[in-house]
Amino acid sequence: MTAMKFFMPAVNQMGSGCLEASISDIAALGFKKALIVTDKVLNDVGMVGAIVEKLGADGITSVVFDGTQPNPTCGNVEAGLALLQENDCDFVISLGGGSPHDCAKGIALVASNGGHIRDYEGVDVSAKPQFPLVAINTTAGTASEITRFCIITDEVRHVKMAIVDKNTTPLMSVNDPALMTGMPKSLTAATGMDALTHAVEAYVSTIATPVTDCCAIKAIELIRDHLENAVNDGENMEAREAMAYAQLLAGMAFNNASLGYVHAMAHQLGGFYDLPHGVCNAVLLPHVQSYNAQVCPERLTGVAKALGADVTDMSAEEGAAKAIELIKALSARIEIPAGLTVLGVKEEDFPTLTENALKDACGFTNPKQATAKEITAIFAAAM
Repeated sequence: MTAMKFFMPAVNQMGSGCLEASISDIAALGFKKALIVTDKVLNDVGMVGAIVEKLGADGITSVVFDGTQPNPTCGNVEAGLALLQENDCDFVISLGGGSPHDCAKGIALVASNGGHIRDYEGVDVSAKPQFPLVAINTTAGTASEITRFCIITDEVRHVKMAIVDKNTTPLMSVNDPALMTGMPKSLTAATGMDALTHAVEAYVSTIATPVTDCCAIKAIELIRDHLENAVNDGENMEAREAMAYAQLLAGMAFNNASLGYVHAMAHQLGGFYDLPHGVCNAVLLPHVQSYNAQVCPERLTGVAKALGADVTDMSAEEGAAKAIELIKALSARIEIPAGLTVLGVKEEDFPTLTENALKDACGFTNPKQATAKEITAIFAAAM
């Protein structure tokens, strides 16, 4: 085993009620003025106002940027950065799911390194740590609150840029499941499948380690036991808390073992059609794993076991097939769309989607390297 690094925030607040302790810890760090990066929905429902009030009680003033789009853009980053600079904020808080977290990372990275967010596409391009960032999470799926991954849509090229940079790791993450109870059923399903995708892709990664394997398998087991309950009963705090831990563990796994073709392909669908990331992942996951089963059926058998299958008398190939079957069945039960056709994907766009997916995949660790023809075939199978 070669030398490896393990990335995650220095402090990670977890469990019901941890938000209150987090506010006190933020104040203890000496910050005085926050740029809160969020979206309009969370602002309209009053969650942002409640956080502003809690911060104010501890002597921290706030400026709110609620312009984050579901697939955050270069323009979102520029607008948020301008607000930060105009108001002399000394740190950033991201409030929401993956979209506000990624937008905030982009703002914080450019705030300290200068230039344009497009300058940082790729792996470890930046020279300096980003502006201090505290990530308060409200969904159980993306794990962006703990990762060094930042996905920003370049609206000029219609592609999602993958910025993988140690300097985008937040200073602190906050996962209080009490903030997740209002999440709609469809979003709970999509983000839950996003977490499953993270865990599976990390587990079959070519740079997986015993540490990332432990995180990935436990995440899969928690998703197996609790995702449906969280989808069907959003007020079920046991399920919400379990899913918060599941997505955190899956994030720890992929933040250090990386991802594969599911994400490389899903990024293109999101950037090209402005589709929900978790749904794209869920639709693509079984089809990419069918491709991966050619070279790592033993690893996928481990996934099948974590999903609840008795694999004792199965061959590796049978175990891999069972994992794919169980993934599809879970998606169907929580009403994930059956294929890309339903999402409006068009076959005539395959050449562009495939070309960009292969470029994106250069930074990932899929167990089997694909040709353009093979990526196109996976897109076709997922229709």
